[in-house]
Amino acid sequence: MKGQLFGVRHLSPAAAHHLRQALDRARPELVLVEGPSDLNEQMPWLCHPETRFPVAILAYTKAPPVRTILYPFAVYSPEIQAILWAHEHKVPCRFMDLPSGVFLALAQVQPEEAEEESGDTTEAVYRRLETLTGEDHDTFWERHFEQTAGSYQDACNAFGQQLRLTAADDELQTAETLVREAYMKRAICQAVAEGVPEEKIFCVCGAFHVEGLRENAPMTDEEEAALPCLDCAATLMPYSYYRLSSRSGYGAGNKAPAYFELAWEALQSGSLENAAYLYLTRLAKAHRKAGNLVSSAEVIEAMRLSQVLCRLRGSPYPALQDLRDASVATMGHGSFSELAVAAADTEIGKKIGYLPEGVNRTSVQEDFYRQLKALRLEKFRSAEAQRLDLDLREKLNVRSAGAALIDLHRSFFLHRLRVLGIHFATPLPSRQEGANWGEYWETRWTPEAEIEIVESALMGDTIEGAAAFALKERADGSSRIQEAAAIFHDAFLCGMPAAASHALTVLQSLSVDAAALAEVAETASRLSLVARYSDLRRFDHKPILPLLHQLYLRACLTLEDACICDSKAALAVTDAMDKLNALQLNHDFLEEDRWLELLSTVSDRDDLNTRCSGFAMAILLERGKADEALLAREVSRRLSPGVPAELGAGWFEGLAGKNRYALIARLSLWRHLDSYLSTLDETDFRRALVFLRRAFADFSPTEKNDIAENLGEIWGVDASQAAELLMRDTTAEEKEILDGLDEFDFDDI
Repeated sequence: MKGQLFGVRHLSPAAAHHLRQALDRARPELVLVEGPSDLNEQMPWLCHPETRFPVAILAYTKAPPVRTILYPFAVYSPEIQAILWAHEHKVPCRFMDLPSGVFLALAQVQPEEAEEESGDTTEAVYRRLETLTGEDHDTFWERHFEQTAGSYQDACNAFGQQLRLTAADDELQTAETLVREAYMKRAICQAVAEGVPEEKIFCVCGAFHVEGLRENAPMTDEEEAALPCLDCAATLMPYSYYRLSSRSGYGAGNKAPAYFELAWEALQSGSLENAAYLYLTRLAKAHRKAGNLVSSAEVIEAMRLSQVLCRLRGSPYPALQDLRDASVATMGHGSFSELAVAAADTEIGKKIGYLPEGVNRTSVQEDFYRQLKALRLEKFRSAEAQRLDLDLREKLNVRSAGAALIDLHRSFFLHRLRVLGIHFATPLPSRQEGANWGEYWETRWTPEAEIEIVESALMGDTIEGAAAFALKERADGSSRIQEAAAIFHDAFLCGMPAAASHALTVLQSLSVDAAALAEVAETASRLSLVARYSDLRRFDHKPILPLLHQLYLRACLTLEDACICDSKAALAVTDAMDKLNALQLNHDFLEEDRWLELLSTVSDRDDLNTRCSGFAMAILLERGKADEALLAREVSRRLSPGVPAELGAGWFEGLAGKNRYALIARLSLWRHLDSYLSTLDETDFRRALVFLRRAFADFSPTEKNDIAENLGEIWGVDASQAAELLMRDTTAEEKEILDGLDEFDFDDI
């Protein structure tokens, strides 16, 4: 071939620098770049003056399941610099590799085990190099190629040729390589057929492919027609330096993309040595920003030490490894952990690309960015995690309706993204008690979120439309009332009444089937939340009230039978009782008398799980429906000699599940418990201790201290001394006894 074949390494600043010089010398009439040949329409956007790198071209299949393939670029990517050079000099430029639909089809038919093994032989060559040189592959490349003073093109092409000979790939990978090279060779021949002189064609490709393009034959018409191909589309998306780094798993990346941008800036300034100065000064700045002290003398010493190290290791300028070693010795005082945060900021960085308005995107992407701007959330599209606190109440001190409800609409938008599985914002636990107008989120932008947005395009043309489709699919596939209630709740949070209505219809149809008490209580609790805070979210809650009443009645009818259970199941039953009690308290139309009568029955019955009976008594006490006489009678009955230890302690565990301060204040209760425990023999005492230990596990230190003072008063000793003695740390012997309780044998119970 008479045209120029310039072999490069992806994301190599030296390759980009020397490539531009080679283009200046060659003055070609056509530039061909390794990349899918169906993505040429994206090139104008890559050259747009408002585009800021890194960015990526994302190709994706139009039919489910969505398959994607990414082509990321940094400002120092040689492919990008070739495209920019052609744009600046008004020279035609095209991609010349297999179309993205072919790549996606080949990936679809390739066995999974072949995908896992792909690249293993090349990696073996890199590991062999690391063994021979004593340095990692990135450092080897930087010393011998990024810093080369001779012909970069010859050196890189020679390296690619040797790598090609050494890395004997498996048959599938070799076949794909040959197909790609035949297609690229065909693109070159087609350009010649169009009238471009062969010597005026400049090809930019991976150094690995240079020899193949020189020697292999071009693909024939029949071979091209036989290529598998999937129907796909493409879009540009902002990318991040973190995603480019090898830490994120991107195979063609480098471990320090921000550092290599410094190297690119240094090459543009005319001196690669400037990269060392830029690195150390920015590292010092980042270290100071993190709250650490760094003197100018330490930076100067780091520079001098890095220069000594690079010469000892055989390179003309300090490599990243030299700079890191030097900075650890001076600024980090011998410990990399001191510099880890600053090093990550300087070497990887938090840069995210930017694309101008009007770039070719899917309709869902357009809707996402439109809403991001309208809701003033653009500043949260950052690689750095940020907090976003929302107040859903209407703001009365603003002029426009949009501004008055902006936080509510932000909440709708973020919940719709959550329903679609778009990982842009994560809800945080509420810091409120007794209110629900505050929402707390943590936002963080990643390129994966952009991919998730593109994938949601199959479900609708807008974020709301896609979320509606996703909720309907989930609702139609649900088989339990708890699942349908969760979907209804999601639709409520998303501010989508039509989707909520569909989920409610499904929920009503499922509610006629049998369901466990815990599931009924959870479902009713979700519906209750919607009913109580519907005004806040501008939601009509009236259609759910009949269903809420129906679920409440069902729970009341099944509660007694549910209390006939073992100790493990009792946890779920008492949790359901707690939810049902809150449900009745929050809604006046749910019959209180029915609920109180049911609690009294559960509390009185001896044939139910005693934890459930104790919890029923605790609710009655909390609601003021049990007096001191009733409590004293129940304590005497439940904690009396002859009552099996596990039954008495289990009842007390249920009683202690609510309103602890009221229990602590009742000294008579603790006298009964002390008297009961005193009557037990060693075996029964151990049985009781298992339950009591569990009952007191959730008590706060203050509550335990108050109980200890009560016991001191009962025992006739100084209350504060008793508390100090009982609250002390356990001895090794006591800890061994307590640990033994975890494996206590209950087979004979």
